[in-house]
Amino acid sequence: MKCQFLTAILFCSFAFSVSALEDSKDNRKYQAKRYMASQSSEEMLKDMAENMSMNLPPEQRKDFRVMLLNYVDISAIDEVSQGALVKYFTADELASLADYYSTPLAKSATKKMGSYMAELMPSIQAEIFKAFGEMEKVKAERNRALSDVDE
Repeated sequence: MKCQFLTAILFCSFAFSVSALEDSKDNRKYQAKRYMASQSSEEMLKDMAENMSMNLPPEQRKDFRVMLLNYVDISAIDEVSQGALVKYFTADELASLADYYSTPLAKSATKKMGSYMAELMPSIQAEIFKAFGEMEKVKAERNRALSDVDE
């Protein structure tokens, strides 16, 4: 039994090491490009512009969409994005992301992400402002408890 268990471990470690990509900078760059090809920055920006604009008053929506779609430099964002992907993820992780986001199911889920984030963002912002207010209140209470310097 012990021999079978060790054989299984040895087989698995060999199988996994064979399938692992060399984690070189070139492999990371290649896999990052594959991942980014599965995620259209332009489509994501259009979706974000449409969904986020719905949180604004109707008279401000068109200008917001125009600003995002005409003045945001997508290539600059893509360049920073690719650099960050290469910096923080291994070649295997990037390959896995690229494989997943290339599937029809992931593409369908990605299309819904803009609506999800647009609905979630006002709540996140409200909670952050609330937390900031609470923090300021605690600071003020602490300051009131301190004596003046002149005393």
